Amino acid sequence: MLTEERRAMAAIARALPAVVSISPQSKNAPDKKISARAASLLSGAVRVPQTRQTEGGSGFIVDRTGIVVTNIHVIDPGEREYTITTNDRTSYRATVISTDAIHDIAFLRIENPGKITALPSGDSSKLKLGQSVLAIGNVLGLFQNTVSSGIVSGLLRNVNARNEMIQEELRGLIQTDAAINPGNSGGPLITLDGKAIGINSASVAHAENIGFAIPINTIKKDLVTLKKYGAIARAFLGVRYVMLDDYTRQIVHAARQTGACVISPTPHLKAVIPGSPADKAGLRAGDVICRANDIPLTTEFTLQDFLDSFTKETEVRLTVDRDGREKTIAVLLTIV
Repeated sequence: MLTEERRAMAAIARALPAVVSISPQSKNAPDKKISARAASLLSGAVRVPQTRQTEGGSGFIVDRTGIVVTNIHVIDPGEREYTITTNDRTSYRATVISTDAIHDIAFLRIENPGKITALPSGDSSKLKLGQSVLAIGNVLGLFQNTVSSGIVSGLLRNVNARNEMIQEELRGLIQTDAAINPGNSGGPLITLDGKAIGINSASVAHAENIGFAIPINTIKKDLVTLKKYGAIARAFLGVRYVMLDDYTRQIVHAARQTGACVISPTPHLKAVIPGSPADKAGLRAGDVICRANDIPLTTEFTLQDFLDSFTKETEVRLTVDRDGREKTIAVLLTIV
């Protein structure tokens, strides 16, 4: 047997006790299985895999105190009580304790966890292209702990993902060719040493093995905040924007090469959210935020990357290009 096969088998054996299925306790939970018509509308789009909630989504235990992580799109916004089932078919009651809507992350806590196994976390910042990875999840809500293998195909990917229920922008993702099927969402992407380096989150409809995972370092940061404050704290500015590069600046007709252009993705949404810190500070649609606290904003260091560094109410300085002239605007960030 090849050395890599042995490593993969050992990694899977190490991870499986921490991988769980998640289903709402309510018997009236809605059916969220994608219909044939909805699936056809997603052709060519980055798709958030979805399955019947009553048949179980995926997640994994990240802390021996009973904390489970999954995707927000795996759980039902109207449900707080869930059943967590481990690989040995033991079931536990669990409650949603906090969510990170920016990164599509949800945390649940198991009641009376007893002796459970937490999946060790790796360091997603050290991932290399071509590195072998394994995706584990409950495919279609029917085949518990299905494993698919692949490599890291790309890093720091930004995508707009959607299914018939939600639409969201996901940033800084790990791209992999390990199969991500409906029901895989929320399960771990692991390395051959059995450590989680991401949460399986999205795939490209009608494409061959293009999947995405949220980096584990984002989850670790949220977990620290959760343990310290009892909830995830995120700085809120209140703008919709696109980071400028050679492609996007032509679409939005921006004169600047880099920065965060404040713009709405649809006519039905405002670029600056009414009543938000950005609104109160006077930011406008069409503004390009060039620097934040004198740090240049680029596709490598985005506005969201800047905001992620704050966990309490803070005043920041934004350098804004408005109609070809730069001005500095002070904004008091709130925490959500």
